[in-house]
Amino acid sequence: MAGEITNATQIVVPARTRLWLATVGTTAPADATTAMPTGWYSVGLTTEDSLKFNEEPQFEQVKSAQADYPSRTFQTSDSATIEVDLQQWNAKNFKAVFGGGSITEITPEGGGTGKHYRFAPPRIGGRSEVAGCIEVIDGAKSYRYVIPRAMQMEGVQTDLQKSKEAILPLRLAVQGGDDSDAWYLITNDPAFAESA
Repeated sequence: MAGEITNATQIVVPARTRLWLATVGTTAPADATTAMPTGWYSVGLTTEDSLKFNEEPQFEQVKSAQADYPSRTFQTSDSATIEVDLQQWNAKNFKAVFGGGSITEITPEGGGTGKHYRFAPPRIGGRSEVAGCIEVIDGAKSYRYVIPRAMQMEGVQTDLQKSKEAILPLRLAVQGGDDSDAWYLITNDPAFAESA
């Protein structure tokens, strides 16, 4: 097709992906490649092909008797989500998946040995927000989706099967307001230059 530009170097293959979480308000990464700032932690191992970022605007249409197509379409809201299945069970991941909660050390009954821990999920109204950063690496190209505020807003189903690992499903809904970006992408990919 005349005028069509094809460039195979602009195809992205996510060879490595990571999800980082932090307390809301933690300093966000300033670029796509330097080490994550203090306060961010990796959720660790995740299942293959489970990491997804979904951006879903909502629209309304104005219909008119004089037209077969909408006369006007306008956006009414916006939403975005992060989905990933965590393979590592630990305190931070449990709190992320359940939207908070508390972990306390308990004493085993009958004088048992070793430490035991009790996790209690948050009660209604007790869920906490987190900051998130999805890192995508394709060779020399790096991308970071930065989400200043997100909250776990779905139920948690953990399949406990003998034949495979038990995963923790993390489902975060992006939160935001008109005073700042609800999410943004930073990258070192030269294809993002305005002249590209």
